[in-house]
Amino acid sequence: MNPYEQRKRWKYLLLAFAVVIASGSLLYTNYLVRNLVKSERTRAQVWAQSMKQVFSSDDNDFLNYVFSVRDSLSVPAIIVDEKGDFKLSKGLDTTKTFIQEVSSAGFIKDKKLPKYDPKYFKDELAAMKAQHAPIKIVIFHNNYWLVYYKDSLLLTQLRIFPYIQLTVIAIFLLIAYTAFNSSRKSEQNQVWVGLAKETAHQLGTPISSLMAWIELMKDKFNAEDDPLIAEMENDVKRLEIVADRFSKIGSKPVLEIHSVYEVVKDFVDYFRVRVSNKITFEMAGNQNLMAGLNVPLFDWVIENLLKNAVNAIEGTGSIKVEISESKAKTQVYIDVTDTGKGIPRTKFETVFKPGYTTRKRGWGLGLSLTKRMVVNYHNGQIFVRDSELGKGTTFRIVLKSMTKEVEEPVIA
Repeated sequence: MNPYEQRKRWKYLLLAFAVVIASGSLLYTNYLVRNLVKSERTRAQVWAQSMKQVFSSDDNDFLNYVFSVRDSLSVPAIIVDEKGDFKLSKGLDTTKTFIQEVSSAGFIKDKKLPKYDPKYFKDELAAMKAQHAPIKIVIFHNNYWLVYYKDSLLLTQLRIFPYIQLTVIAIFLLIAYTAFNSSRKSEQNQVWVGLAKETAHQLGTPISSLMAWIELMKDKFNAEDDPLIAEMENDVKRLEIVADRFSKIGSKPVLEIHSVYEVVKDFVDYFRVRVSNKITFEMAGNQNLMAGLNVPLFDWVIENLLKNAVNAIEGTGSIKVEISESKAKTQVYIDVTDTGKGIPRTKFETVFKPGYTTRKRGWGLGLSLTKRMVVNYHNGQIFVRDSELGKGTTFRIVLKSMTKEVEEPVIA
């Protein structure tokens, strides 16, 4: 199993563990809520029975006991008759429960005839009906009252507390993960930059020696026009470019306006003679499109895509590179299409992750570095435009077009 798959498995395991903890917390809180609901239901029933005793008993001592039981209820409650008319209430907002009639002069007409606020009553009663079934108490032979009640403040808080708790924990974990991930990436970047620069430094000495040996071979064997030595020179120059690429890692490269077609074609011409002749190459598209490029780094981008295409082709196949522009003419598109084995749609994003590879000896860094160079150094985009298993894949690079700036130079 490659490192990427291992990290992915650990992420799933940690996520599953977090889900278990969250589920356990919710289940236990729901257990407490159910017990509290039963307790409040029982108290509401006791209160309802106490109201019945108020109207059916003449014993003053017993009534005092009943009143104490009635007043002990901590949940808001409303009693209505069989017609739905308001009778009594408990625990409602006293500032809204009753409205006294006021005359035009601002004086209360009749302090003995307060009126119940119908809107407040309707809203509270609807909320109570939505929460619990009513408790029915028979007052006389055919007359009955319905007692509606709703959850206490404590029960309401207990219901929402676990969600608030989980939200706070999730936010904390997200912040911690972001900080840890950022720190880890920064550390990895520092290691990568240091390794890259040291590699460039180490390559410098043998490259200089190779250049000297080639010049010596030319003089000794009078082989100025020998095609083999010319190809050796091209390879040494390519090594120089590779060393230059590594030396630029970690610093902001300078972008210059170039013809995208010419830059890509130059590298394709170099690359095609170094792979199997069973693979054919084709260049197509608009040759006049310009973009800001750092040629050594962008050659690296094209090289990685072409190598990836060659590795995807098993035996005979073709690779096509096409340059085009968007309809608005603000972007340049570079499509690299191969006739290889293709990529599953579920892996379109995964292929750019560090460590992901389908090769037994691959490091899984090629496309990851390619994306970094396109996005971070050229302010562009790269993605899998299309792929079909057994038929091939198309990678697309998107760059900002500089064509108009070249065609219409600014006059100072």
